[in-house]
Amino acid sequence: MAGRRRLQDRLAVLGGARPDLLESAPGARPRFAALGGVLLSTGGLAVASASFALHMALGVWWPFALLLGLGWGAVVVNLDRMLLVGMAHDASLKRNLALAVPRVGLALVLGVVVATPLTLQVFHKEIDAEITVMQAEAADAYRESLEADARFAGLDELREKVALEQDVVATGGSADPALVAVQADLTATQAAYDAALATQRDLEARAQCELDGTCGTGDAGTGEAYLQARAAADAQAGVVASARAELDDATDAAAGAEARSADLAAAALATDSAELARLTAELDRLQAAFDSTNEGSGGILLRLEALDRLSERNATLAAAKFMLSLLFMCVEILPVLMKVLLNFGPPTAYDRLAALRDSGDVDIEELQQQSRRSVAEAKEELLVMAEQERLDRQKAAIRVRRLAALAQEQIDAEEAARPVPQPAPPVDEAGRIWDTGPIRLARSAARTIRPTRRPGARVTSGV
Repeated sequence: MAGRRRLQDRLAVLGGARPDLLESAPGARPRFAALGGVLLSTGGLAVASASFALHMALGVWWPFALLLGLGWGAVVVNLDRMLLVGMAHDASLKRNLALAVPRVGLALVLGVVVATPLTLQVFHKEIDAEITVMQAEAADAYRESLEADARFAGLDELREKVALEQDVVATGGSADPALVAVQADLTATQAAYDAALATQRDLEARAQCELDGTCGTGDAGTGEAYLQARAAADAQAGVVASARAELDDATDAAAGAEARSADLAAAALATDSAELARLTAELDRLQAAFDSTNEGSGGILLRLEALDRLSERNATLAAAKFMLSLLFMCVEILPVLMKVLLNFGPPTAYDRLAALRDSGDVDIEELQQQSRRSVAEAKEELLVMAEQERLDRQKAAIRVRRLAALAQEQIDAEEAARPVPQPAPPVDEAGRIWDTGPIRLARSAARTIRPTRRPGARVTSGV
């Protein structure tokens, strides 16, 4: 029982109770102990919320996240306790409302802050799946933006050009589209030569056939028909020779054009390949940097956006999200809300004792303040009297010194007014043979400076 009593007392103090009043009003102990327990509950939710938030947003290791979460929980408990302690019971409804509204508002803000990470943690599987989709969409959009970038606008054309140049070099220039006319002329010349050659062969065959007598007139030998056939074959041989010469010229022209095209393509291929490699490397670097950032962007902001997208598509999830957030917020504002509701009721024995104790403390403090004021006034009066006495003594001393100075001045004036004494008559030195030297000189000097006091002269002595 003693341990339970101590636990209740600690919870009651945490809930805003005064230990000295709990001894006089023990009935208030369960109520304040319950408030203290609710404060601990809100602190526990704050610890879990901060730990999840730190782990999700910053990737903090769980032990450190829990340690920092404990600090945040202590802050939340302290803030809630401050809101409770500052709301004393008041009979005025308006004053209670004026005290309650800002405190409930602040508690609601704290509730939203605490509830958000907890809600995200509850739906973390759905959020992770949605984040994967969002990251893929972001990667595609970024790729399209890079392709539309002015730096990479001609990249596709450059790829096609490099591929064509590679084909031209590989085929020795024959794949160059610019040589279509030359190649068409060569093809036509080749066709003309082939046709002339075929005609010649046909005429040669006819001439031989006339010579053998196997065709034509059927008469063997070099008759008129044979001579005509031979003449036609010989004439066609000239046509074939001419076609062959044209074919050779066309072939040489095509070969020269292909060689020049291959050389030009090889020269351009080196420059274009280097430029293509540079642009491709830059494009890949930017894409890789974005992919790295995109894959690691699993912070609270992205998770909130993913949760909003899920809520827009799924009404059930939206309702569950709303109710869960509301639950966490209600738990957070529950201590302040309970204190507000208790203040709207009649004052309890604890409230009356608190008012009496506060009033008595004020009266005692006023008496002590009055006593301190009286003592201070008496001390000041004594100091004034002591200072006045010191000043009087200084004035008396100054007056005595002035009188002494005046008396001395009078004596000096009287001394100055006296006549100068006459020197004494000479002494018979012969009669004082024994008084010689310094003794005689001293006596003479004494007679010379000895003052002569006038009858009735009086010296005024100073005080």
